[in-house]
Amino acid sequence: MVAFARKDDFEETTEQERQFQRVDISLFGRYMLENKKEFPCQIASMSPGSAGLLTPHTGEIGERVIAYVDHLGRLEGKILRTYHGGFAMSVTATDQKRDKLAAKITWLANKHELNLPEDRRHDRIAPSKKAMEIKLEDGRTYKAKIIDLSLSGAAIQSDVRPAIGTQIWLSGMRGRVVRHFDEGIAIEFGIIQTHDSLKKFSAE
Repeated sequence: MVAFARKDDFEETTEQERQFQRVDISLFGRYMLENKKEFPCQIASMSPGSAGLLTPHTGEIGERVIAYVDHLGRLEGKILRTYHGGFAMSVTATDQKRDKLAAKITWLANKHELNLPEDRRHDRIAPSKKAMEIKLEDGRTYKAKIIDLSLSGAAIQSDVRPAIGTQIWLSGMRGRVVRHFDEGIAIEFGIIQTHDSLKKFSAE
């Protein structure tokens, strides 16, 4: 885990941003630098005013960044500090958006702290179409069966158990592995699905 510097070490951090305490969190997404190149990333810590990213490529301090993060959506800001394996960025937002972002971060941080594999508010269903393929980020595919699923995640019976945090696709829906169990894996979708998107798992 990257050890992030104290906010006071970020010379370009504003007074408004310094009042927010970042919390450890694990979310996946993509980011774009000023040269329009996109890269995958993982948010390792987050507050309504700044974020710590684990990335394969870092830009320059002061460079504008746009990130699209699971559960949080579009974030925009500037690189405050770079370190081995990533960078810290500011988050530019209105007071109203910061309030909403703070609520989301609090819920997500508590969910991860409690080790909940997905949002328990969504009812789980046992689909009639169980046989599916799962695909990993490198393109490898494996046969699997859906045990149950909801708008926010699924339990998958599979002989393959990718590491926790691995990005995975189930019938075009992107998610990540959040838990292992005897029969397979639990995945959490990157975005909350719609009821229509789950109809494909029901018999016609």
